[in-house]
Amino acid sequence: MKIVDLFCGCGGMSLGFQLSGHEVMAGMDCWDNALGVYEANFDHPAYKVDLSDVDSAVKLVEALHPEMIIGGPPCQDFSSAGKRDENNGRGDLTVDYAEIVSKVRPKWFVMENVARIVKTQKLVDAREIFHHAGYGLTQMVLDASLCGVPQARKRFFLVGCLDNEDGFLESYFISKMSKKPMTIADYMGDEIDFEYYYRHPRSYARRGIFSVHEPSPTIRGVNRPIPEGYPIHPGDPIKSTVGLRPLTTKERSRIQTFPADFKFLGNKTDTEQMIGNAVPVNLGRFVGQCISDYLTDHPEYLPSIDHLETDTPKIENLYHPWEERNGQIAYLLFDPETTYQSKKKK
Repeated sequence: MKIVDLFCGCGGMSLGFQLSGHEVMAGMDCWDNALGVYEANFDHPAYKVDLSDVDSAVKLVEALHPEMIIGGPPCQDFSSAGKRDENNGRGDLTVDYAEIVSKVRPKWFVMENVARIVKTQKLVDAREIFHHAGYGLTQMVLDASLCGVPQARKRFFLVGCLDNEDGFLESYFISKMSKKPMTIADYMGDEIDFEYYYRHPRSYARRGIFSVHEPSPTIRGVNRPIPEGYPIHPGDPIKSTVGLRPLTTKERSRIQTFPADFKFLGNKTDTEQMIGNAVPVNLGRFVGQCISDYLTDHPEYLPSIDHLETDTPKIENLYHPWEERNGQIAYLLFDPETTYQSKKKK
């Protein structure tokens, strides 16, 4: 299906759906740095859009005639790492996403968020909007380690299909899940030459040392070094921090199942945040494949001819990630000593 990715970030979900056989036509977000990374890794355009301006967003998305809209509205107001106040403002973007989808009315949509969203009124409001627009809904919290990702990351997915019944996709999610969690060693194999690593805990009541023979804990948006005098926790699998290190930026991106050649641009802080915020690529791929399998079994839910367009209209994109800023293109790859070479045509 032809897809538009709202709140696309650096493109984890776009890439996952692309790898599962869907066609992503465009990504949309408002964070310049993430859009620069998106533009560096995909052939389709990235648009800078304020998605809280629902009417303007609807006009842009409608012009692309998507058969599916996917996206993960920012989740900080729901996250266990945040203040858990759904009325701080960013929680409203979940309802804005629902409004955009309900007005564009693609045949399918996918909304992703943190698991805690199931406890919020914003999800109740969004579901009501989707139901009123005629969508049957399937919602499930997926453990990424059972979906091809070496990480014990739990994420909420809500999938909608016009004129379908609620729960239509549940059996596909359940049947395709692995029976065994994927470990870092399972996924990365010879890429790694260590057995233990440090991941800074939110409090020292939790352990901070992990083995590659278990799924990684959730990759967060920060990556802190081992503090001097770190108190060994009873749950740590080793008794000394000698020779121990945190994961590198590259290793963290691989645990998020980004390909080894995926380009991350910008400074280290922005790059770590993008990686931590991203939907793991293989988790997006898992959901995309479940939808593809469902459509193979239920072709009556393929988009109708009314959703198909032979010519996608040309839309002016005011975002230019490769423009010169202060006389130079200031994007860097992982290594701060390495200058990124722009792909902008001269």
